[in-house]
Amino acid sequence: MLNNEIIKKIEDFVYSKPRSIQEIAMHVGKNWRTADRYVSEIEKSYGTLATRIFRGGTRGALKIVFWSSVEKINSSIFQEILESDILSAKRKEDFSAFDIFQHVSEKNKQVKVKTEKSEEIAGFLNVKNILEKAENKLLIFSGNLSFINLTQKNERIIDIIDKLLKKGITIKILCRVDILGKKNIENILELNYKYGKELIEIRHREHPLRATIVDNTFFVIKEIKEPTGKINELDKKIFIFYNIKDKDWVEWLSRIFWKIFSSSVSAKKRLFELEKLKQ
Repeated sequence: MLNNEIIKKIEDFVYSKPRSIQEIAMHVGKNWRTADRYVSEIEKSYGTLATRIFRGGTRGALKIVFWSSVEKINSSIFQEILESDILSAKRKEDFSAFDIFQHVSEKNKQVKVKTEKSEEIAGFLNVKNILEKAENKLLIFSGNLSFINLTQKNERIIDIIDKLLKKGITIKILCRVDILGKKNIENILELNYKYGKELIEIRHREHPLRATIVDNTFFVIKEIKEPTGKINELDKKIFIFYNIKDKDWVEWLSRIFWKIFSSSVSAKKRLFELEKLKQ
């Protein structure tokens, strides 16, 4: 049966270079048909893999599996423009999540708007609800992982993440790994040692998104509007949570995640280099 451990084993194997189904079968210790079924399930459910058949229709037909992010796929001109905007931006102020929301069909989106003094109040329940819906995998775009410190009534987000890992759910994170957020990175990576597996993988990249993709089925993207102090403009902080469950848009954002992730520096390497700043 396909489980998270086999999924990760296949993904990591294909990530380094394209593989044939036969190579994957040998790698996971299964027959060709089982490996082919595994690849099809991962391709359909997560979008991380893609396949191509060479010499189709002949006895020498060869099915090759590759990391899907190497192909640029945009279902519309809007996605192409938005992708360019996201990849060229570094700060959350440089991109508006509403630019994605406006293009999604009405039946596949929801929005929540909250006015609060701090993210501690506005963000905790939202983050908790998102995380607890995960069954297989989370892909997270974060700033400096500050959300893991959110707490309400003695319940902590990092404890919820701990419970997810205990279930075998894998988490991939893109965020800044710098001296300011160093403690957050170290705290969450410690959970890998607790379970003896690399269930959480973090890579360094500055980007404008604050979003979580759950099981490749939906994503929630957060936007914060700060008070400006100007007349007839915002006088309170507003938190906006866009919930998108449109298949095309979920796959699109997943591909952007993997495109950035595959070209980013591992958190471990960054932390190792940051240690030198103490000397």
